[in-house]
Amino acid sequence: LQKLIHLLQATDDPLIQEQALITLSNSAAFSVNQDIIRNLDGLSVIGGMLSNCVPEVKEKALNALNNLSMNIKNQEEIQVFITQVCRTVESAPLNSDVQLAGLRLLTNMSFTSDYHRKMINSIPCFLHLLSEGTERTQIQILKVLVNLSANPAMTRHLLRAQV
Repeated sequence: LQKLIHLLQATDDPLIQEQALITLSNSAAFSVNQDIIRNLDGLSVIGGMLSNCVPEVKEKALNALNNLSMNIKNQEEIQVFITQVCRTVESAPLNSDVQLAGLRLLTNMSFTSDYHRKMINSIPCFLHLLSEGTERTQIQILKVLVNLSANPAMTRHLLRAQV
């Protein structure tokens, strides 16, 4: 895992980045690896890939963070990327793999109310995607919205959103 994280930092080759991210994502299926990746500063390295201009790399970074977000300690570190993930969802092509990967991560990060406030500004976008997206996109958006609606502090923001 350490070598993969170092490789991810050392290369500019999108194909290598993509493969390293896939491997890290698969490794994150095991809780012990989730802790190891966090302790090796892997979350910030993977999060840094969110600014990559290659959509496939960005998607794989979102998938890896999604798998890593199943751990509460990891969520504490991943939360710094929520605003960037929301912007990625908003700017990605409609129904794209990048958009769906971002929505899956936001679903996990919105499971508890800890980070809901970081998503407030994206509620109008979420509602737009609910009306314009394909069924797959709508399902992911509904998961995020259901999680947000479970928090009474979000009611006003959900009801006042301009669409």
